[in-house]
Amino acid sequence: MAHDNLSDPAAFETALATMTDDEVFEAMSQLEGMSEQKEEDERALAFIQLAETEIERRFPGQVLSPYKAWQRRKIL
Repeated sequence: MAHDNLSDPAAFETALATMTDDEVFEAMSQLEGMSEQKEEDERALAFIQLAETEIERRFPGQVLSPYKAWQRRKIL
C-alpha cells in the first residue's frame, strides 16, 4: 500500500471497495504498523477506521475475526 493512497480518505475508501480480501487485510496490517509511529499515528488511525468498516461490511457480524485469522495464517 503506497503512502500516496493515504492523502485522501475518500480515495482510500473507494480503493478499499475494489481490493481483494487479502489486499484489505494487508492494508490494515500496514496501517497498524504506521499507527505505532508517533508522526503517523493520528492519520493512520483514521484510515484504520475505514479499513475496519470495509472488513465489517464484507464479513457481517464477524467484527475483525477474519482479519485476525488472516494474521495467524500469515505468521505460519
